Amino acid sequence: MSGTPRKPSGLLTRRGVLRGALCASTALALSACADNKFDLGDFGKFGSTSPTAPPAPGPGAQIGQGQVRVGLILPLSGPSGAGVGTSLKNAAEMALSDFKNPDLQLLVKDDGGTPQGAQAGAQAAINEGAEIVLGPLFAQSVRAVSQVTRARNIPVIAFSTDASVASQGVYLLSFLPETDVRRIVEYAASRGKRSFAALIPENAYGAVVEAAFQQEVPRHGGRIVVLQKYPLDPSKIAEPVHAVAQAATQVDSVFIPDNADSVVQLVQTLNADHVNLKRLQLLGTGVWDDPHIFSTPALHGALYPGPDPNAFRTFSAQYRARYGQDPVRAATLAYDAVALVAALVKTQGPQRFSEAVLTNSSGFSGKDGLFRFRADGTNERGLAVLRVGPTGPQVVAPPPRAFGPAA
Repeated sequence: MSGTPRKPSGLLTRRGVLRGALCASTALALSACADNKFDLGDFGKFGSTSPTAPPAPGPGAQIGQGQVRVGLILPLSGPSGAGVGTSLKNAAEMALSDFKNPDLQLLVKDDGGTPQGAQAGAQAAINEGAEIVLGPLFAQSVRAVSQVTRARNIPVIAFSTDASVASQGVYLLSFLPETDVRRIVEYAASRGKRSFAALIPENAYGAVVEAAFQQEVPRHGGRIVVLQKYPLDPSKIAEPVHAVAQAATQVDSVFIPDNADSVVQLVQTLNADHVNLKRLQLLGTGVWDDPHIFSTPALHGALYPGPDPNAFRTFSAQYRARYGQDPVRAATLAYDAVALVAALVKTQGPQRFSEAVLTNSSGFSGKDGLFRFRADGTNERGLAVLRVGPTGPQVVAPPPRAFGPAA
């Protein structure tokens, strides 16, 4: 893993579904009796995924007593994301409880944070009768798991944000950087923004975001006046920032897709280079979901995409009441995955995990709003647009209530 972490920011309620029950509909709407792009582990949040001596997967556990078995592959030990793995496991347990213990049994496997451990865990779960695999978290582990599941025609719903590991039968539930870029550029264009500058980090996350930005701006009738990449060394950002400053009078928006510390430093440097930020629209991605962003006055009024934050606040309160601590932001991914599987078990019969069901073009809805899986394993999510304010994010454009025709 390398690059910029994303602070994961809410699955399952939809109008017309009875509280505490599940029902089939065109969109396979789901509802829990109580009311999440996020695993960004692949961009550096949780440490390395390749220790030199990968441990064997830890002892498994079973959650639930149902007949339908589901593998759940998480990093519950080892150097990479063990705390995150525990939070996801707790969220999965919450989903089963909220759905009144459906006919489901989770076969929890500890991958130790390694591809080898994930592959062994998936093999063990399949040998024990798993019909579908949820997780793992890291991109390399998803690749390793898919080698096992593909041979047995077992679908995977994974939590990686690296779209390169998606494929037919390997679906990503996470928030993808490409979706962030599409939403924020689309919204900026709808508000009359046509001339863009960009400061993009030289790392894995930056490469993904840059490719999407280069595609989305002209697609929405805009032009990129200047795009500068900057190194990870904070002492070497002055030159790329100055290049953007030189072109500032020719643009109406500045796109900075990086984590909070870097964004704050870049904005301060732009200010020091006499850029009038008040006449420019600052734009970001979901990695902006950070208190440091909100506490920086120069960023107030800036925009970034994300799910409606109210859903995660509700989820966090429920999680805290049950486990006595706050969940990681990615915990809703596990909750939503289990809730989705529970609903499909109840409503879709023997075809519950078929490609046709999982790629339903109307999609599903949950804690973090609408999502649907594409046939290539990537996803589309319905995101809000949020404005940075001193007390936190403010919704300026709500997420869509339904998807249009599938791309």
